[in-house]
Formats: sequence, structure tokens, C-alpha cells
Amino acid sequence: MTPTLEEMLRAACVLEATARKAGNVHPEASFADLKYQDFVDSANAAAPILARTNELGVGRAILEAVAATKNVARSNTNLGIILLLAPLAAVPRQTRLAAGIGDVLKGLTLDDAQWAYQAIRLAQPGGMGQVDSQDISRLPTTTLREAMCLAVERDLIARQYADNFSIVLEFGLPYLKQATDFARHWEPAIIGLQLEVLARYPDSLIVRKCGREAAAEISRRAAAVLKKGAPGTERARIGLARFDAWLRADGNRRNPGTTADLIAAILFAAFRDGGLPVILPAAHGRSGGGVKTSFPRRAGERGK
Repeated sequence: MTPTLEEMLRAACVLEATARKAGNVHPEASFADLKYQDFVDSANAAAPILARTNELGVGRAILEAVAATKNVARSNTNLGIILLLAPLAAVPRQTRLAAGIGDVLKGLTLDDAQWAYQAIRLAQPGGMGQVDSQDISRLPTTTLREAMCLAVERDLIARQYADNFSIVLEFGLPYLKQATDFARHWEPAIIGLQLEVLARYPDSLIVRKCGREAAAEISRRAAAVLKKGAPGTERARIGLARFDAWLRADGNRRNPGTTADLIAAILFAAFRDGGLPVILPAAHGRSGGGVKTSFPRRAGERGK
């Protein structure tokens, strides 16, 4: 049975949180204020709203998804994910993401910016700081894309709005499309993706919380883990375990949260356009145990 847009969105969020990635919350690792179930509940709250982005508009969908999340999670679990998924979900289903995302981003308005700014203030993400132009504490005076373009040097999510989701669609999607037997081996594929993204793009949440040097050090360490071999080999497992422990050692301040947000968006793109099976794991199951697997139609393909 062909999965719906809502099912793809939910599965992308849940699968990202379920993979035992270095430094992130997953079924076997929690933070003081966040646990795995918070991410599952947040996915369930946000996915139905994001699936209606074409109807609601990008900015309003962002705000309503954040508001719904606030009803089920005490801390900010998915603001970055919502900011990434809303424009992608707005691309007409018959159009491939790479072909349609540019038009969606060009069509963003001042209203979209106002809704999104309200959502960001509601989510209360940490480490935002203040900037001179279009600061989040003030009402925006430009479109959402233009506001994001002002932040490209300090935020990877903003960069996606500026360059048509290049990390998601030009790097992450091709990477996952090459995964061997994703239905069975999705966890090492996602862990490998995390390391590849971290090695190339210093995580902007870590930049905000710990500084650019700390983020650069994390990128170097991720690259070093990759050099130990494919995820799942003994040397790679040892390297990943040490990297994970180091990321968590400072009270989880080195949590690569922006990278996790990008992975959720990449998974959605891979489900929608990459032909990967949509896998929705059991809410508390160990990785590898999916309760639902289905294959999406490719863009433009007629349904049965």
C-alpha cells in the first residue's frame, strides 16, 4: 500500500530519533529534559499538520506544528525538523522535490515569516542570541526566505532555504539512495549519514552553544570515525562508541541537533523521491524492528 504524505513525515521523524546516532537521544539514551518518547510524541503531533502545508501555507504550518508539539513535549524537540519539512511538504506530490522546492521558497511571503517567527519564539530554542537585522525577538519586515538568507553563515537550516535544500537534496538524498537493503539495514545507513554530514558541515547548534572551534573539532572526530570503516565493523563500532561518549561527556552540550534535523529531512526526501521503503519502528523497540514498511510511488507515478 502506498504511504501517505503524513506517514512519510511521521516515519522520517521517528526513524531519525530511533537510530542510535552519536550524541543524540534515542531509545537507549536520554537527556535530563528529553527522552525518546518525546520525539515520538512530537512526530505524531506534527506530521498531520505538516501534511496539510499546501492548504495552510508554509509559515502557518510551521506555527501550528510547533504549537501541537508544545502540547506533548516540555522541551524543544523538533523546531528545526519542522522548519525543514514544511517547505518540502509544500511541493506538489506530482513534482519531485528538486524540481519544486525552488518555487516553494520563492513563493514565501512576509506572512510566512511572521508565522515562523512566532513559532520560533514559542519553541524557545537555546542559544539563539541576537542579531542586528531581522532578529527573532522583533517582527520581521521581509519574506521568510529573505530572513533565512541573512542567517546562512550561522545556521545550516537557514542555508537550506537560501540554496534550495542543497544538503538535503544534493548530498543526503543521493547518499541514502545508495544504501544497501535499507529495509533491513537502515540504522547503519543513518549512522553513516550522520557522520558524513557532521564531517562536512559543522553543526550549527553546537556552534551556537559551544563555539566554532568545538564544532570544527566534532567534524574532525566524525571524519576520523569514518576512516575506521563502514558502520557495523568492529573498528567502526569502537570508534563510534568513543565518539558518542565524548559528545555526551559535557552534559550533552555537544549534541549535534541540527545534523539530526537535517537527517529527518533527508529521510523524508528519500521516502518521497528516493524509492526507499517507509519504515515506522515500534515506539519503544530496538532498532531493526519495524512494525510498518511500505514503498512510496515516485513523483508522477499514477496510483492503483
